[in-house]
Amino acid sequence: MSNAIVLSEKDNVATALAEMKAGEKIAVKKGTGKEVTILQDIPFGHKFAIRDISKGENVVKYGEVIARATQKIKEGEYVHVHNIESLRGRGDLAHDGA
Repeated sequence: MSNAIVLSEKDNVATALAEMKAGEKIAVKKGTGKEVTILQDIPFGHKFAIRDISKGENVVKYGEVIARATQKIKEGEYVHVHNIESLRGRGDLAHDGA
């Protein structure tokens, strides 16, 4: 049984369905054999990377872009406000001064 949910093939993060501890190996895609070693403790309901994410790359959850990485994020690393920035409701990202 997986302790994480991934709903889309586009996703580069998974959501923890239980609290996870650093060093745990987590099955992230049921039936595929894909496992991720957790690098930091992950609280229930929070996200972790299921592959490396480059600085500036979009963070995708449930098939939708939810944020952008502000630094490189390694597979298994906790994904939260310390290493991503939201892209929703950002007036500073409006099209060229319009």
